[in-house]
Amino acid sequence: MSDKAAFHEALAALTGQIAGRRLDRDLQTWLNQTHGQGSDAYRQLKAGCLAGVAQGWLCEREGGGIRYGRVFQADDALHRFSVDVVDMQDIAGPHHTHPLGEIDLIMPLEGDATFDGHPAGWCVYPPGSAHRPTVAQGRSLVLYLLPEGQIQFTR
Repeated sequence: MSDKAAFHEALAALTGQIAGRRLDRDLQTWLNQTHGQGSDAYRQLKAGCLAGVAQGWLCEREGGGIRYGRVFQADDALHRFSVDVVDMQDIAGPHHTHPLGEIDLIMPLEGDATFDGHPAGWCVYPPGSAHRPTVAQGRSLVLYLLPEGQIQFTR
């Protein structure tokens, strides 16, 4: 995956498989079994993220030691999911809630990086959940899928 259009297409194929499903532990299990670390989908999405960072269209902003950016707004092709990617190393991000839930793809880059205690792979937060996203034990890219792009940062 060498460009933004190809990345969008790959994400549209993925979101087509999860659209309409409940954001819960069953979805997390399915994602890790079907598209987890070692799968073609995981390798392609990680390669797309790395290419996007290198080309400057991913993680183009920086604040508080975190590189981040919304690469795609929620649209019909993405089945109403927005797409954000962050680059974090041994840091906790800002506390926020997920009105409609959040699906995260964890892609360690250095060390045995975890995201909220989860290793490489997928983590799903249900609607109404909240957290302070934390990468520990190294550096990781994390791709966020947010239904309707909804996220509420705590003041």
